[in-house]
Amino acid sequence: MESPDPKSKKKAKTNKKMVTEPVHEPVQAKIEVVSSDPSKMPPFIGYFTSGFDPVKSSSGTDVQVYRNKVMHKRTELVVSPAGSSVEFVGTSYEGEAVAAARNPATYMLGVFDKESQTLKIVPIGDWNQELKVWNIRMPPPTPIKMVEEMTAEQLAEKKRNTDVALGTKKSKKMHDKLADMKRDEEPEAKKNLDEKMKNVEVKETALANTEAHVTRHIPPYNSSATTPQEAYVLDKIILAEEWNYLQDIYYSLQKEVAADFSLYPSFIRNRINRLKKIEDDSEKKKLSCILSFINYLVKFKDQHSMDGISSSKFEKLPYTLYHRFTTMFDVTESRRLPPEKMNLLISYVLVLTLFSDDFRTDYRDIVKDLRMSTLTLRPIFEHLGCKFISSQKVSYATLPIPLTFSQIKKRKRKNKNKL
Repeated sequence: MESPDPKSKKKAKTNKKMVTEPVHEPVQAKIEVVSSDPSKMPPFIGYFTSGFDPVKSSSGTDVQVYRNKVMHKRTELVVSPAGSSVEFVGTSYEGEAVAAARNPATYMLGVFDKESQTLKIVPIGDWNQELKVWNIRMPPPTPIKMVEEMTAEQLAEKKRNTDVALGTKKSKKMHDKLADMKRDEEPEAKKNLDEKMKNVEVKETALANTEAHVTRHIPPYNSSATTPQEAYVLDKIILAEEWNYLQDIYYSLQKEVAADFSLYPSFIRNRINRLKKIEDDSEKKKLSCILSFINYLVKFKDQHSMDGISSSKFEKLPYTLYHRFTTMFDVTESRRLPPEKMNLLISYVLVLTLFSDDFRTDYRDIVKDLRMSTLTLRPIFEHLGCKFISSQKVSYATLPIPLTFSQIKKRKRKNKNKL
């Protein structure tokens, strides 16, 4: 008798299996998508790598969810089994870069109700929570001490250390330059510099220009300039590495939707229409950056003066600019600007208004932005070498060439030994 074919046996088993398996009938379900509600906590999904089964121990298992008050997307799911000193903690803030690379999709939770034949799809609080063991027979945590508010110097040092560790090459290079400048200001460095300068020949004209720059508290200038554009050196007013942080206005103009400039100073708002009409893209970008620099200077002034601190309380400046402003204008621990540094900041603003208005500026709006009066602002313009002209009952500040300054009157010291 011939043995049966092994292939036919396998086929018979397959047919038998297909007959015995239950057949699932299709379900006509109504799909309902439940949107997230900010006032309600969505469901959470977590998994246990240790083999703990929360269903079997559900009678004595405590489950709690914590949400960060500041960063609302950061949550913690804590599972505490009864009678055990072990707690399972799942966090949702493993790291944005890691989570985005590993889980690029958005996940939802589907709940099917057989009685109503309804499939509800709801968002979940966080689906990427790996519950790990935490707090195994450890003493209770010690209470956290309140951290004292850091001073401006401590905050700047903390940000500097962060940039050195995690910042870009540009930021590290900038911090190295600032560190060299601070070392030059140390008493020992100044002493060595004085000894070296004894044998150095100093030109009287260069010394006069330097003394005028320091005494007048004005932006860098070129007294031998032949055009108004060269009188004040724009490359030294706005440094090369700062232009990339001043493109907010330029990119807002590129959007198809009309941008909102209501939070900018009135000087900038009044020049947006003229900015839109510029056809040369490089010129438009340059002027946009100058206006953005004016905006940050005005906001920095408001943050460090009592009359404008409320309006700029939540304004955030790019760290590169904030660090430079803090150093350049000598911000003290009381966050107040010294009077001479306040005049220097205002001088920077006024010089940039001349650049933005082609050196014929109507200064009525910048007066309001700086919270000053015309009587106090006009002398600062004159201090910068400006003259005033009137046209149709409007006064304009101009910058004539060659650049000339009024003589600075020095107070004579009284001779105490004189009888």
